[in-house]
Amino acid sequence: MKTERVENMCGGKGHVIIKHILGEKELNGKCGLYAQVTIEPGCSLGYHEHHNESETYYILSGEGEYDDNGTKRSVKAGDVTFTPDGCGHGLVNTGDTDLVFMALIIFD
Repeated sequence: MKTERVENMCGGKGHVIIKHILGEKELNGKCGLYAQVTIEPGCSLGYHEHHNESETYYILSGEGEYDDNGTKRSVKAGDVTFTPDGCGHGLVNTGDTDLVFMALIIFD
């Protein structure tokens, strides 16, 4: 498993830590990402759109504010978000602990 730290991801604040569960070979051209993502307190993943793909988040721990194509809502452990093709999203850690989630990008 490869782990990377991305600064200002999609224009977000601070950094995001991505632990890739599967690599490109295992994704087999069907998915763009399957990873555990950590957003530390005070950090965010900036708003971005998806084209020819969808993305699902499954929140494992922490709390945040999810921007669902312009509509903001709180998320916490156990919540699932889905961003279809042509729509956008972003996520801010609003808590004082790490916000950890699974991210899955599926190609259309």
